[in-house]
Amino acid sequence: MRLILTQTNKGDEMKNQTIEQVKRAIREPFAWPGGYPVYTIMQDGEILCSVCAKDNFSAIVHATKTHDRSGWEAAGADILWEGEEHCAHCGKTLESAYGDTEK
Repeated sequence: MRLILTQTNKGDEMKNQTIEQVKRAIREPFAWPGGYPVYTIMQDGEILCSVCAKDNFSAIVHATKTHDRSGWEAAGADILWEGEEHCAHCGKTLESAYGDTEK
């Protein structure tokens, strides 16, 4: 029996974790527990709503794996805790976890 050992590339592992975070944000756009809204964060700091992330998932995967500088490279997914932000693709106002804190 022959064993073939492969060394994992840390960069590929990080890219795969990022893609999994995006996939989870699309499938489960609200965190549990708490029900806080989760959005896709792009490499340039812009935010995508779950609908736009889903509609452009193949472009996000390609750009994240290849760093193609098309603007679709994801950095991960996170909760928008406060403030008013808009989806970088469709312009929809994104709901924050604590609402508008400036009122």
